Amino acid sequence: MIIKKKTWTEAFEKVLNGEKTFDARLANFECKPGDVLILEEYDPKLKKYTGRRIKKAITYVLNTKEQKFWSQSDIKKDGLLIIALK
Repeated sequence: MIIKKKTWTEAFEKVLNGEKTFDARLANFECKPGDVLILEEYDPKLKKYTGRRIKKAITYVLNTKEQKFWSQSDIKKDGLLIIALK
């Protein structure tokens, strides 16, 4: 499946240069390993798409709603860190 998502310029640049090797999104859509994520650069100052796109293969998906390690109250209090590994 191909999934297209808007990405602000700062995050887009970090994915483009390889610094950012993950993406965090609201879990309001389905995706799985093997799907393709197309990030479409959006300039929030100009309020329009720039026309640049990055195509990435999805290799792993973590839905924090389905995790069993922490209570929802702890997550609400502290939030979650999403950590990229190399």
